[in-house]
Amino acid sequence: MEYTVKMIKDADVENPEVIVIPATQAADEEGEEAVVRVAAYCRVSTGEESQRNSYETQISHYRSYIEGHAGWRLVKVFADEGLSGTQMVHRKAFQQMLRYARKGRLDLVLCKSISRFARNTVDLLDVTRELKALDVGIIFEKENIDTRRMDSEFILSLFASFAQAESESISRNITWGIERSFRNGHVRYRLENMLGYRKGADGRPEIVEDEAEIVRDVFRLFAGGMSMGKIARIMTERGAVRRCGSSVWSRKNVEKILKNEKYAGHAILQKTFTADCLTHARMKNTGQKPKYMILNCHEAIIDQDTYEKVQQRWNLRS
Repeated sequence: MEYTVKMIKDADVENPEVIVIPATQAADEEGEEAVVRVAAYCRVSTGEESQRNSYETQISHYRSYIEGHAGWRLVKVFADEGLSGTQMVHRKAFQQMLRYARKGRLDLVLCKSISRFARNTVDLLDVTRELKALDVGIIFEKENIDTRRMDSEFILSLFASFAQAESESISRNITWGIERSFRNGHVRYRLENMLGYRKGADGRPEIVEDEAEIVRDVFRLFAGGMSMGKIARIMTERGAVRRCGSSVWSRKNVEKILKNEKYAGHAILQKTFTADCLTHARMKNTGQKPKYMILNCHEAIIDQDTYEKVQQRWNLRS
C-alpha cells in the first residue's frame, strides 16, 4: 500500500497528526490469500476391533474434510492407536505433530475433541500455549473451540478439567474391576521373564522341565543353608541359562527366584499398584492397599516343605 506524508514546516508537536495504515491480509507473492497448512490429530485408547474401526474412520474423515476445504492444504494426519491420553510423551504421532509445528510446517491442527488431544489439564494448556506462540491454532470439533479466536483460556481449561475428571473416573472403575477380579481369585499371569514356566494353551502356567530343574536346585541349596552369593557362583560355573539367555548369575537373580511364591503354586496379587492415573506411576504395595494370596492356583515346581524351609530362613534373616 502506498501513502504519502506531507512535511509541514510549522507542525504542532502538541497535537500530532495520526495516519492510519490499514492492516493487510496475509498474502503470497501474487497477492492471493495464503494457503493454510492443516494437520489433524486423532487417537483411540484401546486395540479392540470397534476402536480400530473408529481409528480408521477418523483418518479417512480428516483426509477428505481437509482436502475438500477451500484454502486448506493437508500436511498430514497424525494418529496414535491403542494409547492412553493421559501421557503425551508416549504418543509418537503426537510428538511428531509438535515437531512439525516447531519447524514452522503447520498453521492449524484439527482434533475431534479435547479428550482425544489430552486428558491432563496441565499438559493441554501447556501445548495449546506453545502452539499459540508458534502461531498454530487448534480446532476442537466437539466443543466448537478454535484457539485462534480465544481471548481467554477459561473455557478451554474448563473442558480440559472435565476430560481429566473423566479419565480419573475411568481409572477408578478399572481399579475397582481389577480388585474385584483379585477377590474372585482371578490371577493375571506374566511369565515372559519367569524361569521355569511358560504360558500354556489355556493361559495358565506350564512347567518347562529343564528350567524347572535349575529353580529346584536354587531352592534346595538355599534351604540347605547355602548363601545366595555362593548359589549364584555355582549357577554361573554350571552355565545355567536364565530366561533372558544369560548364564551369568548374581545374588539378585537368586533372591528373585527364592522370593517368588508362584514356584510353590501360589500367587500374591496387588504387589504393586498405580499411584497416579495421569502419570501411570506404579508403587510397591507396602500396606497402602490390600493384597490377595491365591493358594494352589497352578502346578507347583517347588514342593511345599522346601518352600516353607526357604521362608523360615528368610524370616530368620529378617
